[in-house]
Amino acid sequence: MAEDAKIIYTETDEAPALATHSLLPILQVFTKGSGIELETWDISLSGRIIANFPDKLTEEQKIPDYLRMCGELCLELSANLVKLPNISASIPQLKTAIAELQDKGYDIPDYPDEPATDEEREVQVRYSRVLGSAVNPVIREGNSDRRSATAVKEHGKRNPHRMMQDWPDVSKTRVGHMNSGDFYGSEVAVTTTEAGTAAIEFVAGDGTVTVLKSGIPLQAGEIIDCAVMNVRMLRQFFADEMDKAKADDVLLSLHVKTTMMRVSDPIIFGHCVSVFFQDLFQKHGEVLAQLAVDPDNGVAELLTKIQALPEDKRAEIEADIQVIYDNRPALSMVNSSRGITNLHVPSDTIIDASMPVIIRDGGRSWGPDNELHDTVALIPDRSYATLYQASIDDCKEHGAYDPSTIGSVANVGLMAQAAEEYGSHDKTFEAPGNGSIRVVDASGKPLMEQIVEEGDIFRMCQTKDAPIQDWVRLGVARARITGQAAIFWLDPNRAHDAELIKKVNQYLPSHDTTGLDISTMSPIDAVRATMARSRAGQDTIAVTGNVLRDYLTDLFPILELGTSAKMLSVVPLLNGGGLFETGAGGSAPRHVQQFLEEGHLRWDSLGEFCALVASFEHFGEALNSDKARLLAETLDQAIGEHLEYQRAPSRRVNELDTRGSHFYLALYWAQMLANQNKDQEMQTRFTEVARQLTDSEEKIVQELNDSQGQPVDIGGYYRPDSDLAAKAMRPSATLNAILDAI
Repeated sequence: MAEDAKIIYTETDEAPALATHSLLPILQVFTKGSGIELETWDISLSGRIIANFPDKLTEEQKIPDYLRMCGELCLELSANLVKLPNISASIPQLKTAIAELQDKGYDIPDYPDEPATDEEREVQVRYSRVLGSAVNPVIREGNSDRRSATAVKEHGKRNPHRMMQDWPDVSKTRVGHMNSGDFYGSEVAVTTTEAGTAAIEFVAGDGTVTVLKSGIPLQAGEIIDCAVMNVRMLRQFFADEMDKAKADDVLLSLHVKTTMMRVSDPIIFGHCVSVFFQDLFQKHGEVLAQLAVDPDNGVAELLTKIQALPEDKRAEIEADIQVIYDNRPALSMVNSSRGITNLHVPSDTIIDASMPVIIRDGGRSWGPDNELHDTVALIPDRSYATLYQASIDDCKEHGAYDPSTIGSVANVGLMAQAAEEYGSHDKTFEAPGNGSIRVVDASGKPLMEQIVEEGDIFRMCQTKDAPIQDWVRLGVARARITGQAAIFWLDPNRAHDAELIKKVNQYLPSHDTTGLDISTMSPIDAVRATMARSRAGQDTIAVTGNVLRDYLTDLFPILELGTSAKMLSVVPLLNGGGLFETGAGGSAPRHVQQFLEEGHLRWDSLGEFCALVASFEHFGEALNSDKARLLAETLDQAIGEHLEYQRAPSRRVNELDTRGSHFYLALYWAQMLANQNKDQEMQTRFTEVARQLTDSEEKIVQELNDSQGQPVDIGGYYRPDSDLAAKAMRPSATLNAILDAI
């Protein structure tokens, strides 16, 4: 075994980043002498910005491009990478992070909304490597295996979460989606027969050709597709649904993913904002244009920029905004006490986290009065909107789920090598005029074409063949290991899925499926079948494309466990390494806000604990390390104790928070290492540690809880001061002394 082989442990953002300051010191002392070295690489939003703009930074300010290094590592057999949740940045988040770094003395450029020079265009291109889910395509050189760990699921059944709300006898909640003019209806797809390159061209009505993108590499056998969202029909859809919501007296909520689909979905979001505030933009359009108000950035930017106007004009616009709020349907709220609506910031309401919560909460979302109300959930594109409607229909018919009996739904997700929609960022365009946008091969032969109107949203996606083969293999392997039914969620009426179904049918016979229950269903049929099985207490494996992977690994865990942060996420990399993800971070901003105001952090690191078990197991097998195997085994046992004694963070100040939760993991882990007899040296070392932690339990918890109750200064949101953050997250002198002495 290589001496001190490495597990790369990513530094990211918000609550998970703060939690690292508490948990990582524990991990480092427990792995000391095991041959495992935990090395941190910074892939936070601020870290990505700094790495991409080193030109005018001092040597002390510069950091390596750790994201690029992660991508290179994932191609290596030796890869063992633990990835914490990171910010999938929207434009407003990016701008705020830039401003914070500039205030700290980092000489980095502003983000150019409308670049007018070659230099500004180059700056925008460099920032595109930071925006949205920029991290994911770089490091995901493998397919996804996400599931709840057995101990977590069994504990969830014995101690069901109390978040599930009853559905009312009559619910007006529904999903609103387009019936034509969306990506689903326009999609075309082909499977390539040979390697080469492609280009995307706009052909104007007069025949003039403009190349939008060239040199797109194509592999033989990959699926390419393109689709267009008709913006005229999109805006009419929004207008009609707003009128219906007002007539039905239900909340209006919009559910897109402006972070992952960082080009198309902010535009869709912006059209919803401008339609909702249509009267405002018509009356004050000239003034708002002078202020460079962009609806794509949400109402928050509008409210901020009008503060620069003379008082009488600002007051007039604010009064007109209030009139619109009075006359339009009430909006679903992100934070009703602060007046933050669903249209405030594009990254505030992310579909994969927001829709499951509505279903969990009895089909309701929070209104301006801080009460739960029925809502029309706007999901314009039908590609996945219908599965949420099917979920709502199931609950209307059968009622809420029972977390104590519901079956578990694991996911095998096709995501390797920028699969499917994740690959569309650099191939998404607003149509510059009326005409067509086509994809052509190197000889100029058209492969696909879409008729467009000015402003329509065109996107092209790619899904390569090797990851598809691995995805099918992984789906069969999980079905064989677990004995559970596996369902491929593929819609024969969607062009991309139709091509994928052909490949599934081609590659399935290469595997032994004897005795296995493997089927292919459309998402609507699949969600119905899966929910019926779950209600019967049966476990199911959902084998899905990349975006559905993202959606379902929030939907089912939130219903089963109350949160998706408890999921185990393993990515067996195509070249033999391992990537271990630690759960979603959608609630992280609110956790940080509470910590800064009250000194109480309620981030639950359970997903991280489970990922570390898998990481240690992989390390043990890859390098034949008995110590790594023992650390995995005893950590898994400690997690069981942690769950049994309910040591998750409380929501309330001066009670157990993230830091106390980490202390109890250390206590139980030390006890398990002390009680084992496979490794005498580790048993001897941790017997004393376990005794000290046990004897000092009351004092340590008291020190941790007493540190709460007042504001905390960590020196920044996107780029906290590391010393201040470490001090805030390690406030127990007793615990620190015990750990430092190991």
